[in-house]
This record gives sequence, C-alpha cells and structure tokens, in this order.
Amino acid sequence: MLTILDRYVLTEVAKVFTAIMVTLLLVTMSLLFLRTLEEINLGALNTTIAFRFLGYQLLRDSAQLLPPAFFVSTLMALGRMARDSELIAVQACGIGTLGLYRALLYFAIPLAILTAWLALIIQPYAAAQIQTIRDLQQEQATQIAGIRAGRYYQQADGQVVFYAAAINQDKHFQGIFLQDQRHVPIRLILAEAGYYNENLETGERSIVLYNGRRYDGNPGTGAYSIGEFSRYHLHLPDNNTLLPVATRKQSSKPTRDLFTTVETTMTMQRANRAELEHRVANPIAVFALLLIAIPLITLSPRHAGNGRWLLAFFAYFAFFNLQRLAENWLENGVSPLWLGSLWYQIVVVVIVIAALVPSSFWLKRLESFNPMLRSSQLHG
Repeated sequence: MLTILDRYVLTEVAKVFTAIMVTLLLVTMSLLFLRTLEEINLGALNTTIAFRFLGYQLLRDSAQLLPPAFFVSTLMALGRMARDSELIAVQACGIGTLGLYRALLYFAIPLAILTAWLALIIQPYAAAQIQTIRDLQQEQATQIAGIRAGRYYQQADGQVVFYAAAINQDKHFQGIFLQDQRHVPIRLILAEAGYYNENLETGERSIVLYNGRRYDGNPGTGAYSIGEFSRYHLHLPDNNTLLPVATRKQSSKPTRDLFTTVETTMTMQRANRAELEHRVANPIAVFALLLIAIPLITLSPRHAGNGRWLLAFFAYFAFFNLQRLAENWLENGVSPLWLGSLWYQIVVVVIVIAALVPSSFWLKRLESFNPMLRSSQLHG
C-alpha cells in the first residue's frame, strides 16, 4: 500500500517528469524535423514519407530520453522539497533515506519496464524501418538515375515499354506512356505523373501512376475498353533482390537475434555485444541514476548545495558520455569482451558516492556515537 509520503513524492516527481519529457520531446522533434527537411531539400528523402520517417526517428530515440528525464526530475522535485524544509520534516517523522528510495521505486520500476520495452523492441523495429526507407530511397534514386526523359525503356523481356517525357526534382516522372503486353488484351496506359517503387525486403517492384487513362485492347480490332484512374499500380516481375543480412546495421537487428545469432568473427561478436548492452543500459540507468539522486540533495536549506549540484551536473554528462566511450571500446576491441560496456555506470555511482561520503548524514551519525574517532580527527 502506498503511504501518504509515497503518494506525495510520486506526485511531485511525476509533475516535473512530465514537464521535462514534453520539453525533451519537443526539442528532439524539432531537431529531427530540421534534419528531415534538409534531407528532403537534398533529394535524399521523398516528401510523401517525411512524417512517417520522422515518427520512426522519434520512436528510435525515445528510450534514451527517459533515464535522464527521470534523473533531472528527481533532483528538481527533491530539491524543491529540501528548500521548503519538507525533507527535514520527513526525517523528523522517522522516515529516512530508505523511505525516499522506496517511494521513488514505485515510479522507477514501471519507468524501467517502459524503457526496456522501448529499447529492446520498439527501438530496433524503428531503426529497421528507417534503414528500409533509406535503402528504398537510395534504390529508387539509382533506378531513376539510369532513366532519362524522352527515351523508351523495356522491362520483362520487352513486354513492358515505358516512356517519361520529364523527370522533376522530386524524382517523379511526368507525361508517362506505358504499354503492358503481359496480359490479354494488351494494356496501354497514359498518365500525368508517377514514380518507380521497389521493396527491398520482398523484391517487389512496381510503377505507381497518377491521373491517367487505361486502354485495353488488341491492335487492329475495335474492341477497346477505356477507363480513367486517379492512382494505378503496375506490378513488375519480382527480381528477388533481398538486402543481405551482413549489410544490415546492428541497431536494426531484433534483440532476440543478438542473443541467438552465432557470429563466426570476433568483430561481429563484439558488435552484437555492444549493441545488446547499449539497449540494456537504458533501463538499468534508471536505477543507477536513482541510486545517486537522493545523496545529491541536501536535507537542509541552510546547507550550501552548489557543490552537490555541480557534482550532479558532472555525473549527468559523465554518465552518458562514458556510455558512448565504453560501447566504442567494446566494439573496437579496446576493452575485453568479459568486461562489457556497462562498467561506466558502476564507476559513476562509486565516484559520486565516494565524493559525498565526507559530508554524508550517516557518517556524521557514526561520528556522534564514536567520541574517540571524533577526538582523533580534532587532534589530528
């Protein structure tokens, strides 16, 4: 059962956490949106899938936003309680640091589960979708790069004849003539615009046309049927072009493949291990940051907390900068495989706690019950 203190601490932390998460999401979305617009401007991304591409990028990065948001919200909420002397009142009621940890664990555990779901399942799925979009755009650009306006091209052993009068800046065809002899009767299609599409996962190729007419009939006969369309999908023979597994990025691999795939080279083993620990690090970081959040808060508003806030600032940036360093060391073979890349969390926690031990509440309590220790420190 949640106590009054548990509900109060949860409410305070949740309010600050919500505000910080909304701010982080807006900032991240703005940065990703600017990058997406830049890619569209360079012609590397189609405008029709821009928002879907942006959504996948946000899903991919969302797991990395939760631990720092939780850390900052805990510091701000407890800091406000310390300034208002509420933490002193809590201590006077007999509720110590363990009581605060218990209250925050009610928030940290569901958050860690959500972070694990985003990092282990949603993040690789979003990364795979992003890579598919990029590969598809690159493949379309390659296909279109070989096509020139005003020329006739053949597909399917000459059974499909294609002609485009112009190609605009969006890599879309204009003024399209298409003849399909794979069917009886023969199909003749005229369209205002269209584009070439290929799914690299399935190998399915097609030409998508807009605003045109289709004429079905055999030359030399008067039996023709005419129809108009706003969108037309013409499927081309599958070329069974699949993207090799070796070219897939580690970030797009499902988490289960990182566990079950047996790699023959040490380089791939290290790459899989680094990617797996990169995903696992996010939910673990929730508890590691919680462990150092409470000691960084001064109980009394009379105590100067500038040093602790500076230490919190150092811990925050060291935590996430060391994460990239440790993962790069593991992947490049600098650190041994048995050490992994999660050691940085232990290092940061130990450094912060060691820096706070001389001024900790529990050490002062120990000194008050040990006069000999206190007198030896005074005479020393």
